[in-house]
Amino acid sequence: MKALHVITGLGVGGAEQQLRLLVRHLPVDCDVVTLTNPGAVAEDLTADGVRVMHLGMHGNRDLSALPRLVREIRGGRYDVVHTHLYRACVYGRIAARLAGVRAVVATEHSLGDSQMEGRRLTSGVRALYLASERLGRSTVAVSPTVAERLRRWGVPGPRIEVVPNGIDVARFRFDADRRESTRRRLGLPQGAYVVGGVGRLTAGKRFEVLVRALAELPDDVWLLLVGGGPEENVLRRTAQAAGVADRVLFTGERPNTEAAPGGSGLDLPSLIGAMDTLASPSAEEAFGLAVVEALAAGLPVLYVSCPAVDDLPPSAAPFARRVQGGADSFVRALRQVRAQGPGPRSAPEAAHHYSIARSADRLMDIYTAATLGVSSA
Repeated sequence: MKALHVITGLGVGGAEQQLRLLVRHLPVDCDVVTLTNPGAVAEDLTADGVRVMHLGMHGNRDLSALPRLVREIRGGRYDVVHTHLYRACVYGRIAARLAGVRAVVATEHSLGDSQMEGRRLTSGVRALYLASERLGRSTVAVSPTVAERLRRWGVPGPRIEVVPNGIDVARFRFDADRRESTRRRLGLPQGAYVVGGVGRLTAGKRFEVLVRALAELPDDVWLLLVGGGPEENVLRRTAQAAGVADRVLFTGERPNTEAAPGGSGLDLPSLIGAMDTLASPSAEEAFGLAVVEALAAGLPVLYVSCPAVDDLPPSAAPFARRVQGGADSFVRALRQVRAQGPGPRSAPEAAHHYSIARSADRLMDIYTAATLGVSSA
């Protein structure tokens, strides 16, 4: 079987890194097309031996990209076209059908109650999404929560499949030596208590809540923000105004890849391992990948929204705790977690439940069903 993955961009983001991890574990020949922004994940995919094509699309209304995508699909003789993220789903589904490929699968990574990938869910966005959705075989939701949102939107239930995001649990396994080395590289003081936040620095992630909370916590508490994005300067100004700029570290984008020989060693698993608690203040998550990665590292987690945890029994993630969302709530919760002392730093059941191998196996069932023209349910 030969599959083409079509994605809007390949900068460092959850959907983009999930695609790379998935391609590594799928037992099929995979190529990737990015509509815009080849980015760091494109380089990583190329290093993995995956063929990556950049379509050079200029904006949402660049219709000239459609015939180029049709030619790529037709020339590659693909059995399955798998689309990721809103723009790629719209253009990719249309192009696949024009190219004669009927086995079209789309993954919905980022559907919230009021936004999708940072865009407001207007009636126009919904109408275009639903019109293109009918051109595919299946729409994959990354959590039961997203599946329910799709049903409420109007996607027929039999067309929806749930394939959770997956992680390489072994990559995040706690390593005491790696922790100490990473903390030294970051310049953290001995004995600092590190609260971590992981994700794109956008308004929707609400990392300013953690900055404001930091101002109410003892001076040995630090905030480590892993990710890049348009809100970084806003967050820096917020930290300055709150008097905590000297206790907030910004790492920039950090792919979930092995550190290169001679490099900084500050990859995502290393940075998560350097934390004492992960805090996720985002109020509208489709899955909550950073939370699951932190659980795999044995961290206690405080979150406002995380379908990945909420869709499982409480016993699957005993060190994950839901917080109401304001800075005061995080201050209280962080004080309580710190007072409890460090836990065993072992991965709970929830982390193993979201193994990438399980997700890849489930997706293969969907690919097979799509090529046969039947439901995989």
